[in-house]
Amino acid sequence: MTNKIRVLLAKVGLDGHDRGVKIVARCLRDAGMDVVYTGLHRSPEEVVAAAVQEDVDVLGVSLLSGAHMTIFPKIISGLKARGVDDMILVGGGVMPDEDVLALKQMGVHEVLLQDTAPNTIIQTIERLVAERGER
Repeated sequence: MTNKIRVLLAKVGLDGHDRGVKIVARCLRDAGMDVVYTGLHRSPEEVVAAAVQEDVDVLGVSLLSGAHMTIFPKIISGLKARGVDDMILVGGGVMPDEDVLALKQMGVHEVLLQDTAPNTIIQTIERLVAERGER
């Protein structure tokens, strides 16, 4: 891929813990990716609008609040409503194993849990973008 991978990272809802997502942002940036972090307490609609405006390859949503089964459907429907079908959606944070399969079935491309090593996160993003191909 000739262009830098563009990633938007977001914290949605009332979750106020952002140390992990900031570490992920730094790792991705150090790996040569363009990274936008939207900050805390964003709505699904704000995140979708920012991802579309920034024309990112990957939308990464970090959740520690337990609201993932409510938030991801809203993000997915927001992307569909805007006609976005080539953006890679990745979840991260703390989610029960049984919810990971359900999230993937609803359209989340990958779920990276809180204990995922930084190199694995980088490799996963690179693999997902390579599998999708040029836009």
